[in-house]
Amino acid sequence: MVTYINSLDRGNTPILDQIEQEALEGEVPIIRREMQSFLKVLLAMKQPKNILEVGTAVGFSAILMCEYALKDCHVTTIEKYEKRIPVARENFKRAEKERQITLLEGDAMEILKTLQEPYDFIFMDAAKGQYIHFLPEVMRLLKPEGVLVSDNVLQDGDIIESHFAVERRNRTIYKRMREYLYELKHHEQLLTSIIPIGDGAAVSIKRG
Repeated sequence: MVTYINSLDRGNTPILDQIEQEALEGEVPIIRREMQSFLKVLLAMKQPKNILEVGTAVGFSAILMCEYALKDCHVTTIEKYEKRIPVARENFKRAEKERQITLLEGDAMEILKTLQEPYDFIFMDAAKGQYIHFLPEVMRLLKPEGVLVSDNVLQDGDIIESHFAVERRNRTIYKRMREYLYELKHHEQLLTSIIPIGDGAAVSIKRG
């Protein structure tokens, strides 16, 4: 089914297609093709002007959001993995988006605490075990009626397994992700849908 859906996809801009191919060849994780399509539709519907991304990698999704949101939108993105930061910066230049994208280097938890500007769209795609810890700061930074998109929340199916069926090294992430999804669905300020697309996405709207 996923193969068929992806076969219908028209692709992205040439620079995004090139960066995607390079990332796949280098085994760098980027958002899956079906998630790309879904994200583009959300961006077209919401038309956010001020976007926050937690987890830059090589900059693919930040560029995609610039391409498919408002022309004058701005993306602030956070990354701590030193080897990927210069690659992301170079990709921003190649895509001619360096003026639209601000890359903040360092630990996301520490950087989130320093941010003050409210955002109308937040894309969470960082260390999965940290989502639950990021949430209080994300809620502080998300505007009323803003959208929070959390990627890779189903952990290739591990999320529905028994605790004992999950590999021991993945149990902490498993426990924290289940806590995170519960919080998204039960938080008084959020309306959330968990969608089995890609490796799972949670889309949340902050109530006004």
